Amino acid sequence: MIPFSVLDLCPIVEGSNAGQAFKNSLGLAQHTEALGYKRFWVAEHHSIPGIASAATAVVIAHIGAGTRTIRIGSGGIMLPNHAPLAIAEQFGTLESLYPGRVDLGLGRAPGSDQATSQALRREQTAGEHFPKDVGELLYWFAPEQEGQRVVSVPGAGLNVPLWILGSSTWGAQFAAVNGFPFAFASHFAPTMMMPALDIYRQHFKPSEWLDKPYAMLALNVVTADTDEEAKLLYTSRQMSTLAIRFGRRSLLQPPDATLESRIGPVERQILDELLPGTVVGSPATVKDGLQAFINKTGADEIIIAAQIYDHQARLKSYSLTAKVREEMAKERFAAAA
Repeated sequence: MIPFSVLDLCPIVEGSNAGQAFKNSLGLAQHTEALGYKRFWVAEHHSIPGIASAATAVVIAHIGAGTRTIRIGSGGIMLPNHAPLAIAEQFGTLESLYPGRVDLGLGRAPGSDQATSQALRREQTAGEHFPKDVGELLYWFAPEQEGQRVVSVPGAGLNVPLWILGSSTWGAQFAAVNGFPFAFASHFAPTMMMPALDIYRQHFKPSEWLDKPYAMLALNVVTADTDEEAKLLYTSRQMSTLAIRFGRRSLLQPPDATLESRIGPVERQILDELLPGTVVGSPATVKDGLQAFINKTGADEIIIAAQIYDHQARLKSYSLTAKVREEMAKERFAAAA
């Protein structure tokens, strides 16, 4: 059975604050580590009230300090926002603190709106330099050469696996021709998922990092005791999606049973676009949904996002999803025997 991992945005919920969000994220990391999840990735976003993971490397260090075995990393670092040397130093530090556990997922989007991008000193054309920036980052991670005047300390000579993130076919093409593992944001861009996967697999070239394609797909998964409860919990994610899409500044809201009756056709279309990257329901429903998704995509790994308002419900969702994975693994083993 393929591995399951965790994608966390350190959600700040209505009535709480960033400090509690970080405590909750660490609690989730410890919980999912015990359940056997493979990775715990944190995403870089800026100036979004309900997301506390802007200082991504700092948050990863916090998660690493409270865990022992689960891989930790970024899903991802928006590389054009930063000098590659600075990222090499940050992730060299993380790898030095938590050796053999750190992943560096890279994206080329700003992770913010235009005004915030300008405040980050990001040029409008910064994304066009992404291939060069990745090459420079690899240089800083390479072993120090004799006479090299600038060195990433720490960073030089360390093995920090690089991943390319994408929500379009561009990232798939870049990951393929350079032989990187690929993580696709199917939890918010599912319509581009299959074209991106086809390009990645068809054009993949083996590299010193990877000998065959490896695709990890992000998926919204909310599991509860019943379909009705899960659908209610998922309304928090739906409200967050609409707030971001329409430029409304909002913390993660509590579930709202009246949401369906309050939204219009435009909002409904936006939410329906997420459905191919979403599985919500009871364990039985989630099991069917996950199996269908895996059959369709041939995913090598699934990284699960669960924006749930209540922290205990979020922990339970990941617990139930882990049990679903165990059942799927047993059935697969029995079928192969």
